[in-house]
Amino acid sequence: MSAKISDYPGHEISLQDLRSGRTFLVPFKTEFRYAWALGAAMSRFLRELKNGKIIARRCNNCKRVLVPPRMFCEKCFRSTDAWVYVKDSGVVNTYSISYVATDATRLKKPQIIAVIEIDGASKGIGILHFLGQVKPDQARIGMRVRAVWKSAKDRVGSITDIRYFRPSEG
Repeated sequence: MSAKISDYPGHEISLQDLRSGRTFLVPFKTEFRYAWALGAAMSRFLRELKNGKIIARRCNNCKRVLVPPRMFCEKCFRSTDAWVYVKDSGVVNTYSISYVATDATRLKKPQIIAVIEIDGASKGIGILHFLGQVKPDQARIGMRVRAVWKSAKDRVGSITDIRYFRPSEG
């Protein structure tokens, strides 16, 4: 016989429960230690960002160019074949206007987050990043954009080495 949720009834803990000692809290500070291996594709991608370049992987079978790069083509189920540099410009595929920051705090001035289809990469493949130097009512799907990079001395090998994408002509 398997247990049902009704076999374990619960109740909401009230402030009175805490004050009376019926329910107690145990302060506990955790310290998380972990290591994260980026893998060959993401490691190279981030190194190239530090150098002010965007790199991709090409699949010779389906002819797709993948940004961010992947060592395995999820369409062909095979290893990708070559590293290729792509441009630091592209087109807005979609965007969202957000009044919530990445740390979940409210923003008075909105930020625009977009999926950018990078020039030289396959259509429909893009990276998620901020739009800058554009007002929310001026953002649009299909808008041409170009990366605005941090200065070379301030780059660390992170997607944030690109400060944002700004509108560009042509």
